[in-house]
Amino acid sequence: MELMMVVYLVIAAVVLFGLASAYLAVRRKSAEQKVKIAQETAKHLLEEAKKDAERIRKEALLETKDESIKLRAEFERETRERKGELSAFEKRLDSREDRMQTKEKEIEARENKLKQVQEDLLKLRDGLQKARELHIQALEKVAALSKEEAKKELMEKLDKDLEREAAERIKANEEKIKQESDRRAREILATAIQRCAVDHVVETTTSIVELPSDDMKGRIIGREGRNIRVFETLTGVDLIVDDTPEAVILSNFNPLRREIARITLQKLIADGRIHPARVEEMYNKAQEEVKAAMWEYGEKATIETDVRGLPAVLIQLLGRLHYRTSYGQNVLQHSVEMAHFAGMLAAELGVNISLAKRAALLHDIGKAIDQDVEGTHTKLGVMFAQKAGEAPEVLHAMEAHHGDVDARTVEAVIVQVCDAISAGRPGARRDTLEAYVKRLEKLESVAKAFPGVEKCFAIQAGREVRVIVQPDRVDDTAAVKLAHDIARKIEAELEYPGEVKVTVIRETRASETAK
Repeated sequence: MELMMVVYLVIAAVVLFGLASAYLAVRRKSAEQKVKIAQETAKHLLEEAKKDAERIRKEALLETKDESIKLRAEFERETRERKGELSAFEKRLDSREDRMQTKEKEIEARENKLKQVQEDLLKLRDGLQKARELHIQALEKVAALSKEEAKKELMEKLDKDLEREAAERIKANEEKIKQESDRRAREILATAIQRCAVDHVVETTTSIVELPSDDMKGRIIGREGRNIRVFETLTGVDLIVDDTPEAVILSNFNPLRREIARITLQKLIADGRIHPARVEEMYNKAQEEVKAAMWEYGEKATIETDVRGLPAVLIQLLGRLHYRTSYGQNVLQHSVEMAHFAGMLAAELGVNISLAKRAALLHDIGKAIDQDVEGTHTKLGVMFAQKAGEAPEVLHAMEAHHGDVDARTVEAVIVQVCDAISAGRPGARRDTLEAYVKRLEKLESVAKAFPGVEKCFAIQAGREVRVIVQPDRVDDTAAVKLAHDIARKIEAELEYPGEVKVTVIRETRASETAK
């Protein structure tokens, strides 16, 4: 249900993004039209203003002339009728003449401005004429090339045209090759998967040891439980004695410890003498037997995969992988299956088969020791393989199989692909999709609980958490502390295989719009 909700949300986000893009495109087009209309309006207004100025000037002149005529007629009439008011009339006339002079000055200023504009236009026309003449002179100079120079220029132009045409053809061929390579890659993977048929058996966390009779249960427990306490202390395995007829159960998540405990208990039952000293003796013998069995399993894996020349220490570690599981999948079986896959893919692709099989067989060698030594199984495996003298190409393929470094060789990519195929085949692992998703959600929820965290993403199958913080709330110093606090909280609250890397990302962006 949660997955469907996520799908719906993603679809809604895509639809909203499309609508927003369409809306922005319409707004942009509308803005461009408004700008164009504004420019045309401004041009029209400028022309109208020039016409109005000319009209006003003419009207002012006409008005001035009309007023003069009217004033003179009125003056003559008033002179004849009101000689006593001559002085007052003259003052009013002077005032009106002053206004006329002011208007004439304004008109004169406008005429001067128009003359200046005309002069600027004449200068611009002269400049354009000179530029045209210079351009003509440059063309005449180019036209005066020699035969060899003209030929060279023509050849250069042809070369550019040919390069452009070649680039277009190369692009078209690249697209065709990409499509063909994708189809061929799918065929190769399908062929390799079909050719490799491996049984998948999910490991359990318990082992059942049969007893000759129920009376043996009391002897295993011992007086006041001494025998069972010593047994559980030495082996680190829980010995469950219940109502199951003629059988006891060994329970532990570590298959190696469980196997040693099983052999120890079988030896004690066969010997019949069960006491603390005998338990310790049989435990030591069982350890030696398991150690020998490890060598046999490792040697058998190298023979089955045809990987030759491995150092003894790596063979022993390979055998130890028989007693190591990852999400219920036997790691040695997984590595052998990967070696077969890698050999088939390398053969199909025409690359180094022995290198691909060797790197695939050794890629998880670090899981044989990652429970005893601090560090990821990738780093530990590369470190031990390097000490054993493995080639740099093998080390690189081992290091890149989980994407910790970028794959630089075809063999490294093959190992990555084989690891995904083997782990992802139905029934290979007991980790369900629901449990996997819940584990990632828990990792993200732990990181989101801290203040200042904007977003967080669990990547690489839950092996890394990338946290994006708000730059205005978390500075560089606080980012270091935040990564440490998140890692400690993950250690305290969650259960997870291997290690989880916490990466805090703080980014500051500045943007401005040019208008």
